[in-house]
Amino acid sequence: MKLEKSERERIISLVKQQVVPAMGCTEPVCVSLCVARATEFLGEKPASVSVFLSANILKNAMGVGIPGTGMVGLPIAIALGVLIGKSEYGLEVLKDVTSEDVVCGKQYVEEGRIKIALKEDITEKLYVEAVVESKSGHKVTAVIAGSHTHFVYLEADGKVIEDCRRPLGEEKDKPECELNLRKVYDFAMETPLEEIEFIREARRLNEAASKQALKGCYGHELGKTLSRPLGRGIMGDTIFSHILSSTSCACDARMAGAMIPVMSNSGSGNQGICATMPVVVFAEENHNTEEELIRALMLSHLTAIYIKQSLGVLSALCGCVVASTGSSCGITYLMGGTYEQISFAVKNMIANLTGMICDGAKPSCALKLTSGVSTAVLSAMLAMQQKCVSSVEGIIDDDVDKSIHNLTSIGAEAMNETDRKVLDIMTHKS
Repeated sequence: MKLEKSERERIISLVKQQVVPAMGCTEPVCVSLCVARATEFLGEKPASVSVFLSANILKNAMGVGIPGTGMVGLPIAIALGVLIGKSEYGLEVLKDVTSEDVVCGKQYVEEGRIKIALKEDITEKLYVEAVVESKSGHKVTAVIAGSHTHFVYLEADGKVIEDCRRPLGEEKDKPECELNLRKVYDFAMETPLEEIEFIREARRLNEAASKQALKGCYGHELGKTLSRPLGRGIMGDTIFSHILSSTSCACDARMAGAMIPVMSNSGSGNQGICATMPVVVFAEENHNTEEELIRALMLSHLTAIYIKQSLGVLSALCGCVVASTGSSCGITYLMGGTYEQISFAVKNMIANLTGMICDGAKPSCALKLTSGVSTAVLSAMLAMQQKCVSSVEGIIDDDVDKSIHNLTSIGAEAMNETDRKVLDIMTHKS
């Protein structure tokens, strides 16, 4: 299917919106961003900050390291958003933080200026409301909803400056650029290389994050464990083991709060890592050309974006299911696979990983990413042998796009009760 230039341009615009650098886990950073914007409009350091969050934001922000702080969780992220955050940086809002700023941030937290609560009666799974107040009584409210950098409301001293909130119950707009797997494949294969080579930046950032993990002790050190003699002795010194260790290294560093950006996908740094590193490592060790690598990276990232269109930015389904499905497509292509074999790989992934829960962003996400990318390699290998889970098995359909929508309907709808139970468990631990 030959894509018109106008459609290619819409897809390129979509990719550039969804594949962006991010410093730290995107949920606490999103809260920092919202607080920073409100503080900028207040024009002075707030005497108090109140944030009201959707359950999914709270779940993903509780247990993750905040870059450059050595600390975990929302309070320090909020304090630094107040003190040094710059909203113009987007998801790199905290990139200027220094050790002196962290000291001041800790003091701000200890002074009891911060309140964190669940926002009641909202339908958005991604929702952040920040209310900042000055000693003199000035008050600013900022709201992010729908995606991690999408400001939908701003109010200063009772005067509404911006309001593009969606009325309760109103259906979401259809995506500006509707995709299917065939369109994703044709775009990645046929678009002139110079139009998509910008995706190489994902390799540069995420490869640097992976190497950073070997220089320190981050998270559970899964990546280092896999690359040590014991890990090599058990797993072998193979393309497969290198894919697992490189991917988990990048996640180890990011989840522990390393001061290094990664290239995210659909609002998630881990998804960006998962869509990038397996493809990069396989291409390097399989001696694929630079053009093949670029096209494989685009195929991987755009597949993840496509799946997220119907899943939603945040859900009860672990994002590694989506991103590793993208990387399986990229690896299958690098193995010499056809569109049919790539669709086989997608079905194999959905048959295996559907139902993996998201229980928040945290260091152990590296374990889930490693499970996802190991399945990505296995699914690609099966696909290259013309092996595919059939439509008489489980949720798989003959039509690959229907199979994808079966996956996303489970994650976006059927697992909502799972989401509530996970949050209940996380917030009621002894």
